[in-house]
Amino acid sequence: MANRIHQTAIIGAGVELGDDNVIGPYTVITGPCRIGDGNYIGPHVSIGGPAEYLGADHLAGWDGETSGPGVVIGDRNRVREFVTVNQGVTEATTIGDDCYLMGRAHVAHDCRLDDGVVVTSAVQIAGHCHVWSGANLGLGTVVHQRVRIGPGAMVGMGSAVRKEVGAFTITVGNPARTTGVNTIGLQRRGCSEESIAALAGFLTGKDPEPPADLPAELAALLKAWADRGPQH
Repeated sequence: MANRIHQTAIIGAGVELGDDNVIGPYTVITGPCRIGDGNYIGPHVSIGGPAEYLGADHLAGWDGETSGPGVVIGDRNRVREFVTVNQGVTEATTIGDDCYLMGRAHVAHDCRLDDGVVVTSAVQIAGHCHVWSGANLGLGTVVHQRVRIGPGAMVGMGSAVRKEVGAFTITVGNPARTTGVNTIGLQRRGCSEESIAALAGFLTGKDPEPPADLPAELAALLKAWADRGPQH
């Protein structure tokens, strides 16, 4: 299906659009930028603006000026009004598939959001952060630069996240602290109550290895998290 682009939207040079995207009034998308299929991008969204970084070039992308590694957005994302997604500085700012970015959220330069991430209203994610698949960031959360948030993590509203958030944990507060395990998220991934109880020690750092009887997809995800290496 063809893209539906409002007549007041500005699509700059170097922007590649897939199919069946909706782009709302007064939205500005500047290149380099690659957007997949089936995305909803609401009114007054800014994608590909200069990184909020002292050494970054501030170019008029709407007039065809392009520079840097750009922005890459996958398929079936929902990007609501007044969201901002900035250009990368050293690598592309990346949003995967099936993410939901609610009104006035901000994704800074060089960030990576994996598939199925929910970023609720007014969340502010600083540069070089990595939010793993299925994480949910509560209303008004602030994430410090170069922080990783693990897969399936739930971050409570109004939290100030200054350090890494573990996989499938519940984290809340200022400064944010882990308070428990995201049992609902694990149930949705096919875990039984017994598996969740056995997994809790690994998720909270008490056990070095997860239990062996986890659903295959979850086991692969937790192995990737365990093997993640240092944050850059």
